[in-house]
Amino acid sequence: MPRTRISTTVDEHLLAQVRGRHVGATDAELIDAALASLLLAERATEIDAAYEQAYREHPIDEVDDWGDLASFREAANR
Repeated sequence: MPRTRISTTVDEHLLAQVRGRHVGATDAELIDAALASLLLAERATEIDAAYEQAYREHPIDEVDDWGDLASFREAANR
């Protein structure tokens, strides 16, 4: 995988904490993990927003050919 060099400053206490928890990892590995985590968190937010939109468009008690999810949920909880 191609690599890109970056040069930046970071919070020294935050970096020390992360280095202490991930002994042996390089700073590059820590930054890669942080960036990947940021992307995963953003993707999770996108998915949550899509579910919210879907439930706004089709509420849980909306009836379709299969019934409605609200009744199914109630039955499953009993």
